[in-house]
Amino acid sequence: MAAGPTPPATAAPFRPPIPPPPPCFDYRAAVLADTRSAAAASGSPALAALVESGALVRVPRRRFGPVPAWRSQDFVEPEEVWILGTSHLSPESVADVERVLRAVQPDNVVVELCRSSPHCRAGIMYVSSDASDEPLLKSNMFSLGGAKFFGAVNRSINLGGQSALALRLLLAVFSSRISSGANRPFGEEFRAARKVSEDIGAQLVLGDRPIEITLERAWKSLSWDQKTNLVISLFRGITSTTDTPDEKTAVSPYELYQKLSTSYPSLLQPLIHERDMFLAWSLKRSKAVNKSKTVVGVVGKGHMNGIVYALISDQGDLRFRDLVGRESSDTWVTSLVKGLIRDTIIGLVLWALYEQLQALL
Repeated sequence: MAAGPTPPATAAPFRPPIPPPPPCFDYRAAVLADTRSAAAASGSPALAALVESGALVRVPRRRFGPVPAWRSQDFVEPEEVWILGTSHLSPESVADVERVLRAVQPDNVVVELCRSSPHCRAGIMYVSSDASDEPLLKSNMFSLGGAKFFGAVNRSINLGGQSALALRLLLAVFSSRISSGANRPFGEEFRAARKVSEDIGAQLVLGDRPIEITLERAWKSLSWDQKTNLVISLFRGITSTTDTPDEKTAVSPYELYQKLSTSYPSLLQPLIHERDMFLAWSLKRSKAVNKSKTVVGVVGKGHMNGIVYALISDQGDLRFRDLVGRESSDTWVTSLVKGLIRDTIIGLVLWALYEQLQALL
């Protein structure tokens, strides 16, 4: 299983905001002809049905934006990229993933996960189908728990800083709180992608941006008043004993991000638009897909419009590092001191905070 791009050791400055798709852009209409013809050629009725529903699209290499001038001549973009939009809590999406991968037979399968996801870090993608579902049900994309908790804390602070780590802990418990009625584990379609990839000999690629960087950029996009209001709102949601209209309804990370962005519009850029572009880059520009014939992306359906737009409107002037860069002025002495604090006091405090918040559920 390959991971997506690793943030560079030398931090890059923030770039101007990346334009989202214009309101008039429709990913289905943009690539419908190419997708229909390819689905018909496959001879698979299941693919044709997914295409007509808008859950499956194909973008051939000729539709990609220009190849960047800085790209090595040894790199060749995939001949075609298929994108399957899923619902993270739907059993139908699991079946869709299996059908598409067996019909398309890709070289690489790019999933909407990163190294920091508990599904990868705790090995949840590799547990047997008859294992207990309890770890799966309790886990969500923000979770830090598990046998390697302190390693996860260390990685989170390294990539996103202490503020982003604290925000992640709050979101982990808040997400569990509002999804308390879900009887299905999150992200079963990713486990299906892993299993089928092994069967057909495809490489599984973790294509999402590290959640720590996403949360750090989100935190920095807020004013101090907004930061205060957001933290207060999350604590109220965690400690509330009154059911809300959304209570007992499972909420995916994309839906939660959308809800937050409605209240805090500045969050839409780092939480949604930048990740759409990062996923698009993983599908066509990451080293893992070099010289591939076919790549399939398995992503939440809410990302499809942004990913397709990024693939076909790319002008070749943006790098991965522009989507993950962090500014830092720390000296090696400062970094050493922070590391010592991180590995001792902060880890213990955060663990205690997490346990206390979980007890409120």
